[in-house]
Amino acid sequence: MNTELLDKAIRRIPDFPKPGILFYDITGILVNPDAFTECINQMVEIYKDAKFDAVAAVESRGFLFAAPFAEKLGIPLVLIRKKGKLPGDTYECSYALEYGTATVEVHKSDIKKGQKILVVDDLIATGGTLAAAKNLVEQGGAEVTDFFGVIGLPALNYEKVLAPCKVTTLINYDGE
Repeated sequence: MNTELLDKAIRRIPDFPKPGILFYDITGILVNPDAFTECINQMVEIYKDAKFDAVAAVESRGFLFAAPFAEKLGIPLVLIRKKGKLPGDTYECSYALEYGTATVEVHKSDIKKGQKILVVDDLIATGGTLAAAKNLVEQGGAEVTDFFGVIGLPALNYEKVLAPCKVTTLINYDGE
């Protein structure tokens, strides 16, 4: 894997969205076709033999990585969206962010009892968003077996929050 390519593409924005937060901006990956292709190819390589029934993506940057991945593996893409963005019957879960609170939802009809689901986001920090996504999947009777993030911030101890599920990231930052 070309970690250097990804590292160069990821911008660091201090004090965004509020003072004290170092924001890792993945838009540099998206405008660099080689870096974006590297991400998707690595996801496929990591999970090519996994037996997932679907991939769930967290709004909105998770969609960007999960959609081409789901298409390449030929599995359904389930959207986890911010509250009020889905028109049908939904499961919902509220959770704390590093810098506030939020609520996410998923269409009840998109989660099938007994499914094995991979949850994808662009960055894994405290694990709160992904834990909420897992809650949504479980409300529908399915199981999250793995989490994937392009970027991981392991110093924030997301693995404890997301255990016992496996967590995979392409690049990690331990604070700068």
